[in-house]
Amino acid sequence: MLKRMPPPSKRTNDPERTKRDILEVAMAEFASEGYSGARVDAIAARTRTSKRMIYYYFGGKEQLYLAVLEEAYRSIRALEDQLDIASCDTREGLRRLIEATFDHDERNPNFIRLVSIENIHHGKHLKQNLQLRQLNASVIATLDGILKRGRAEGAFRDDVDAIDLHLAISSYCFFRVANRHTFGALFDRDLSEPRVLAKSRTQIVEMILAWLAKKG
Repeated sequence: MLKRMPPPSKRTNDPERTKRDILEVAMAEFASEGYSGARVDAIAARTRTSKRMIYYYFGGKEQLYLAVLEEAYRSIRALEDQLDIASCDTREGLRRLIEATFDHDERNPNFIRLVSIENIHHGKHLKQNLQLRQLNASVIATLDGILKRGRAEGAFRDDVDAIDLHLAISSYCFFRVANRHTFGALFDRDLSEPRVLAKSRTQIVEMILAWLAKKG
């Protein structure tokens, strides 16, 4: 007697889609619960997969967390690559990059939470991952190119480097999302209110360009 085969699974055999689904849910879980509080069981329960399959694709909780961090950083680096900064003048190119950073952080509070969580852990996971560090080198190279062009045109001062510039842009954009609740409670200003949001977006561009402007 022939052995009866089980009916085919209704799940589509699409490993890439499965991994994307896992990463999306894992990002929300880590952002909400932190690295220590996040549970792989909870991630599996909210996806079309299992804990065993998550381990098969990613290796373990720490590797999944690193994959989430990589995806989070990759999204903003990919956004920067689409700005076509080389085709416009230096000030316009920098304006595009600042506004893209501002908009990205505003739209992606989970990114802000993940970076904050990794700072709670003193960046130990990022320090162990050379690929993540290489991935984020692209924004420094982009800013370095902008600064060099600006100096050659006589528009930018020569005592600011790309890391200084990245820190200044990131600090403003990051702070207003990460601290909007405490800031609002202390100073009664809703940083997410559309009028305040638009003012802040303009303000950061003007601040950076004024800071970089060559004097005299």
